[in-house]
Amino acid sequence: QVQLVESGGGLVQAGGSLRLSCAASGRTFTPYAMAWFRQAPGKGREFVAAIRWSGSSTIYPSSVKGRFTISRDNTKNTVYLQMNSLKPEDTAVYYCAATNTIVVLTTASEYRYWGQGTQVTVSS
Repeated sequence: QVQLVESGGGLVQAGGSLRLSCAASGRTFTPYAMAWFRQAPGKGREFVAAIRWSGSSTIYPSSVKGRFTISRDNTKNTVYLQMNSLKPEDTAVYYCAATNTIVVLTTASEYRYWGQGTQVTVSS
């Protein structure tokens, strides 16, 4: 089992930045891919970013590419999401996800472990 705890959400003005963190605990000695998803009210869960176990590969959808950066520190069992140039449409609950694989995955159903989510609100 892997437990995930997100932090760093909050209220920010459009154009601002936030950095989310996700700390993993439990069976963190096995390789696992990590990702961020988000869910706005009345919408489905949307893929935001994913990173390979080694950190050597990342992937983003076009909606956030160039503005968001995912990174990880395996010595701290933590993954980060740096969000710059935030827009009101980025407003959502952001979830951290992990699963035991070395490859990069982008579909929510492929992830086994989930955090409780952290709210990000971008005002216009």
